[in-house]
Amino acid sequence: MALLQVRRNWKRWLGVAFGSLNVWLLSAFNPVLAAERIRLSYGIFERTISIDSLETYARTGEIEEGLSAYTQNLTPAQLTELRQILTNRIPLTPVEVSQFLYSPIGQRLLDRLADIIETDADKAGFYGIRSALILAAADPDGLALLNILRQFPLEELAVDLGRGQEIAQAVEIFVSQTNQAVAQINQQAIEATPEPLLSLVTADLQQPGPYRWEQEMIVLEDQSRDRTIPVDVYLPVVTMPRSTPHPVIVISHGLGSDRTSFAYLAQQLASYGFVVAVPEHPGSSAAQLQALLSGQADQVTPPSEFINRPLDVSYLLDELSRLANRDPTWQGRLNLEQVGVIGHSFGGYTALALAGAPLQLDQLAADCQNLDDLLNASLLLQCVALELPAAQHDLSDRRIKAAIAINPLVSSIFGEAGLSQIDVPVLIVAGSDDTITPALPEQIQPFTWLSTSNKYLLLINNGTHFSAIAESPNAVITVPQQVIGPRPSVVRDYVQAFSVAFAKAYVANQPEYRSYLSSAYAEAIEEAPLELSLVQSLTSMLSLSMTSDSGTSLNYRRADEIAGSYARSSLRFRAI
Repeated sequence: MALLQVRRNWKRWLGVAFGSLNVWLLSAFNPVLAAERIRLSYGIFERTISIDSLETYARTGEIEEGLSAYTQNLTPAQLTELRQILTNRIPLTPVEVSQFLYSPIGQRLLDRLADIIETDADKAGFYGIRSALILAAADPDGLALLNILRQFPLEELAVDLGRGQEIAQAVEIFVSQTNQAVAQINQQAIEATPEPLLSLVTADLQQPGPYRWEQEMIVLEDQSRDRTIPVDVYLPVVTMPRSTPHPVIVISHGLGSDRTSFAYLAQQLASYGFVVAVPEHPGSSAAQLQALLSGQADQVTPPSEFINRPLDVSYLLDELSRLANRDPTWQGRLNLEQVGVIGHSFGGYTALALAGAPLQLDQLAADCQNLDDLLNASLLLQCVALELPAAQHDLSDRRIKAAIAINPLVSSIFGEAGLSQIDVPVLIVAGSDDTITPALPEQIQPFTWLSTSNKYLLLINNGTHFSAIAESPNAVITVPQQVIGPRPSVVRDYVQAFSVAFAKAYVANQPEYRSYLSSAYAEAIEEAPLELSLVQSLTSMLSLSMTSDSGTSLNYRRADEIAGSYARSSLRFRAI
């Protein structure tokens, strides 16, 4: 029973980057489960479970004697979930699975699983796990957990419950720290001085604005970087020959996504009078992910993408400037002195790089020395940047007047030294249940490092990494609903409202819209279970730590080390 609960925590907090494949890979290798038989070891104690008993339960619902000891304390809902996990199939081909598992990030995940799952006959768990996944994907029964277990090359797996418990305890620390941080933000938002709602209800920013818009598609060819960049541009319709040029917003999509993922946001901003340009970054788009899964690429994204993404946006702004000066269709329609940038995930990194945060590769190198805990899976992607040539990487663009970063990954690649150099207004959006770029290390603490005078943190309680992304017709992997989280349409409404308010206030220079950037407005539009909290500072900086009996402060980055010595240090946990 306890081990099944550990799996639930893993599934929530160790879901790793790049969509449903990784989420299901982690949930598949639950310490309770095995191949032909599992040998569970904890110190000198061992017990064996037959895979046949799991298969019987999955097929018929009958719990045989060998399995009853592990299921007797589970609720009916948990038992139903166990059956689903055993039999649900993942629609991936053996080529797609093998391509991911042979990538550096895939191998890092296998290394982590192999810490717990071992095989006999001197064969490492790493190879057994990889083999089982590929063989299961090639089998007629498909990539279902029962079939994966059957495909292990040996009859018995040894599962180290002691190591699993250490990891579970590290997860517990991490979750508890996150809960403390979220609780503090929520409480601070409640205690914020209420503002008069009369000034907040003059418009419903979740609804379309007064402008009609039209969509154009342009294709940029940057020969110096060998980049072909398709761009969707949304332009407010010109109603008068000498109408005022419109401010410009650029939206940068996340890894493995494309320019359609935030079309809803582009259209909303265009309806409020912004020209919105949405580029598709060729080295980190859905097409790149498809190339990886089909065997045409050997990595999720090349290191150069950390440089090319911001340069794509700067090149796009250069091209828009050229069009505004030379093309009659575009003349008088764009104000390139008022430019903002919005990005999600890897696009959030892109936005903050353009806003003025230089890369901190020395800090990144130090943080990437120990990735064993994987509590922050986004570090796997950030560490890819270490393959960049040693140089000063300042990718800022002076034309950017404000930035919105939704679920960004920034903790180590920028760190405090980089983020503190941003001097334009910034809005960071975080989801409390984000398992890809966890809110605590990637948004909450980085928010405190910002020194700009106008900064905001919008916390979406129960929001996930995928809540704000619209379903794309070009999606390579279908993300399960439980990973997307509850009511994603409500989250998209939130993103629309606060993006319009922030862009109006700090890009279009209409200060009256700052009234919408308040905890009162957040409270006015929130819907359960996705409550909102908006803060402009954290009054008592979160220590983001647990405390041992000796009073020692323990930073979240040391969670795995802490868990290893848990029995000796007698840590106290306080769940909020």
